[in-house]
Amino acid sequence: MTSSYMRSTISTIEKRFGLSSQTSGLLVSFNEVGNTLLIIFVSYFGSRVHRPRFIGYGAILVALSGLITSLPHFLIGPYEYDRTISETSSNLTDMCLPGHKGTSVSEVCTSQVERSSMVLGLLFLGQTLLGIGGVPIQPFGISYIDDFASKSNSPLYIGILFATTTMGPALAFIVGSVMLRFYVDIDKFSAAEIHINNKDPRWVGAWWLGFILTASIVAISSIPYFFFPRELPKEYRVYNHPLLFPFPVAVFPMIFFRTIKNPIFAVVIFALFNLSGMIAGLATFMAKFLEQQFTLTASLANMIIGAVQLPSGMMGIILGGAIMKNCHLSLRYATIMCIFGLALCVLFDIPLLFLGCPTHAVAGLDPSGSSGPEQLFADCNRQCNCSSSGFNPVCGQNNIEYVTPCFAGCSGLKYNAQAKKILVSRKS
Repeated sequence: MTSSYMRSTISTIEKRFGLSSQTSGLLVSFNEVGNTLLIIFVSYFGSRVHRPRFIGYGAILVALSGLITSLPHFLIGPYEYDRTISETSSNLTDMCLPGHKGTSVSEVCTSQVERSSMVLGLLFLGQTLLGIGGVPIQPFGISYIDDFASKSNSPLYIGILFATTTMGPALAFIVGSVMLRFYVDIDKFSAAEIHINNKDPRWVGAWWLGFILTASIVAISSIPYFFFPRELPKEYRVYNHPLLFPFPVAVFPMIFFRTIKNPIFAVVIFALFNLSGMIAGLATFMAKFLEQQFTLTASLANMIIGAVQLPSGMMGIILGGAIMKNCHLSLRYATIMCIFGLALCVLFDIPLLFLGCPTHAVAGLDPSGSSGPEQLFADCNRQCNCSSSGFNPVCGQNNIEYVTPCFAGCSGLKYNAQAKKILVSRKS
């Protein structure tokens, strides 16, 4: 749930701390670093440890990672957005003001760079601990169920486990939708002091609040695992065969390489590798894609993803487990069922290639990324002393967007109470 909540708020974190999509993508994937380095060894030695307790320890580490990820909000100052005129404000800093000298960009950037280093360090530390904490949860959970369940019931139990695993990310996106409706500094300012709403492009939601909530939920849910027995009573008769475990540590590399040489196992791993890569990229940037392509708020984009993922994911996994249990599918027919399901996914993905909105035309910005701050300046704003670090977009009657009213050469404004819009204009 904590990992998916990070994905649901990634566009908000980008905006709050000025991160690029490349940096945020690296940040989200960083939890896999600790997970990947440890999961093989932890899975191998799982038979030697008290698995439920290790799941509890991992959950506590996940909760700690959530609290660390929320720390940047408390360690840096309030969010400062580029202020525009509103019906309750008389700030003119984003307007065309000839003769007015704005704040030096270099002075602002120096302090921001120092804060960004600390913020990135905490975020990456939180993601690393999240990956390490998640290591024992899935392999130990599956093996714990599989060891006591009968062959006929095991697919159903594991299906329920994966269904709840799907429910967590879906709920995380819904929690993200709710939290992003609140202003980021809701703990520092009253509602009367906030002059923008969540439909404003400068709005930053309370991303940190969800990390505290999910960390609390994970910490509470970890408590029962410390009271589980090392092994559960088995649902089937066990014959007294000599045990081959535990293997000495020295034979681990031999067993590992012998396992990956199995052609069926290698193909399954390759398929899961590609499937996980697709899901990871989709889950990380789908909300941001919806926001930018269809001009949705971060809250609404997360609500759509959570509302679709929750019922469909649970239904698919439980249905698959029920089919495996009742139809007694062989390995061959189980593989055919998986291929059929993936083929349906590809079929329904094809229309997405033809959906979307055209890229907005922004004055002075090249979609290829080759433009620089100096290209924002034109004859109409040359005397306005605009700040190239500002961001307060306005749309002109020519359907071209401008980064701030200043770059559009606007110096006049009027609030339309009926339409609830702020209208800026050039003075002739």
